[in-house]
Amino acid sequence: MACPQCSSQRIWKDGLRRTRLGPVQRYLCRQCGYQFSEPKVHLRPSGISEGSQSVQKVHTKFLRPPADKPILCQIGAAQTTGAKNLAETQEIPTQEKAQRGATPAPDQATVKGKLLECARWLKNQGYSDATIETCNKILKAFIKNGADIFNPESIKEAIAKNDHWSQNTKHLAVDVYTWFLEMQGLTWKRPIYEETRAIPFIPMEQEIDQLIAASGKTLAACLQLLKETGMRIGEALRLTWLDVDSERNVIRASAEKNSNPRILSVSSKLIAMLNMLPKKSERIFPQTRAGIKHMLWVKRQKLALNLQNPRLTKISFHTFRHWKGTMEYHKTKDPYHVKQILGHKSLQTTELYINIEQALFQTENDEFHVNIAHNLNEACKLLEVGFEYVTDMDNVKIFRKRK
Repeated sequence: MACPQCSSQRIWKDGLRRTRLGPVQRYLCRQCGYQFSEPKVHLRPSGISEGSQSVQKVHTKFLRPPADKPILCQIGAAQTTGAKNLAETQEIPTQEKAQRGATPAPDQATVKGKLLECARWLKNQGYSDATIETCNKILKAFIKNGADIFNPESIKEAIAKNDHWSQNTKHLAVDVYTWFLEMQGLTWKRPIYEETRAIPFIPMEQEIDQLIAASGKTLAACLQLLKETGMRIGEALRLTWLDVDSERNVIRASAEKNSNPRILSVSSKLIAMLNMLPKKSERIFPQTRAGIKHMLWVKRQKLALNLQNPRLTKISFHTFRHWKGTMEYHKTKDPYHVKQILGHKSLQTTELYINIEQALFQTENDEFHVNIAHNLNEACKLLEVGFEYVTDMDNVKIFRKRK
């Protein structure tokens, strides 16, 4: 058998087509993609003469179809007299659509490839893994909301219509898309969203302790670490067992987000909690950032429901850092000490906790215990019990402590 279109002998069977006179074998030409069936002569049913046959035109598809006209094929099937041809339709070629001004939507593979390319570009530019993760999350949010990441005007509209994003988040989204365009050597006219610094939520110590006590040993150890050191969660997740000095009760924190590395004193309680964790990895907390965030979210939601305290739902990992900075300034009234504990490079960043401390503890009285030290030994003892140095007078050092 040969193809009636190109006379090729390379023929495939393409299933059976059922007709009034029985099944008809269909064929597909491997050379040109033409679909056809072999005409048959059947016994005459009532009302149809023997050997009668009509031709029906139907649309078919070629393996390599022409770009400018539809393809018709013939199927030999006996039909009643007066059989009609099917309506012929023809789609507008993609090239013609483009000429008419229609912009084809980018396929999913192209978009996914661009996201991976952007992540690699940010990595090569020196951005942290946390920043890259945030950028990828924002770009995926654009796509989920139906925006075209290759069209700046579509991105502007998506940002403006997103009522769930704060002003700071929108400012960050503009930065992310600017990086995405910079990766491709493009620019755009940035929309104006001013970044504002909000006052963070500072929970009570009792609420923090309740959350730690209700958590499993891994999450509890992580939260206790953040409470005592004020680390960022990224710094905590990068800690290795070699960073913990159990004999001196100190932990070495590496730098994140251009902060300063530091060595921090911790309690024996925290050292014991860390030693109870399994040592299956070099890192103390081998969980991913997303994984441990989910652990905290589940625990605080459940605890807030059980204790009927919605304030617990506002506690995040960074809340512990804000709490530590505020409490340290309240104890010492020394912004340089807080700056060193938190690893800030600029004192201007630390000034936030001065304002928070003054607002939270403004009702506190201004009465003090006053004491003096005649030598170094007496001065050290006063500092150990919470006194702070004020000034020198009459060859003695004056210290005070709030009542």
